[in-house]
Amino acid sequence: MASTPIKSVLVVDDSRLARMMISKFIASRHPHWLILEASSGPEAIEKAKVESPNYITMDYNMEGMSGAEAARQILEYAPQTNIVLFTANIQSSTRAEAGQLGLHFVAKPVTEQSVRQALDFFESRA
Repeated sequence: MASTPIKSVLVVDDSRLARMMISKFIASRHPHWLILEASSGPEAIEKAKVESPNYITMDYNMEGMSGAEAARQILEYAPQTNIVLFTANIQSSTRAEAGQLGLHFVAKPVTEQSVRQALDFFESRA
């Protein structure tokens, strides 16, 4: 019997606390997933190129490069990547930008419920 490939998720947020919370909630639901972290858009792009994660949670507001721009660049070379835009910026323009890029929108704050929304989306794409 062939084994199921391990899923991987890249957690991108400039807040260390947010990354820790998201990672903790993911690990509690999927203890066998590989969880990677990045603290900026450029770091996320580089890690996504090297690690090819199945899933990405991406903060929107980060210094230097928005999460939407980082997601756009990642999707250019890895269009199969499922990305959730995790943000406190709930304006309709941000939701529209996420939709145009094919990203799933989840509103912060980071809670078990908001991470569950992201995981439900990822699992529906598995």
